[in-house]
Amino acid sequence: MSWNEPPADAPVPADHARADGPPPAAVPAVPEPAEAEPSADTTIDRLAAVAADLDRVEAALARLDDGTYGTCVVTGEALPDELLAADPTTDRLPAAG
Repeated sequence: MSWNEPPADAPVPADHARADGPPPAAVPAVPEPAEAEPSADTTIDRLAAVAADLDRVEAALARLDDGTYGTCVVTGEALPDELLAADPTTDRLPAAG
């Protein structure tokens, strides 16, 4: 026996096998929880939100094409860079509603 080997009669943890003994019993896998299917209402709400986002992006691209991107559609004032950085599709100043 070397300095780093346990004595032959030392107990072995259940999750470790010894070369001279039987392998440990298999531990059953824990099944993953099933994800619930989204309801039809949730799916419709998600699709509506995606469609609204797409409409805003297309409107922002149109403003880029016509040279009005970055200006408030209500007041005509320049939109602050911070506002556009937070939401590049914004088209009006917060005060303009």
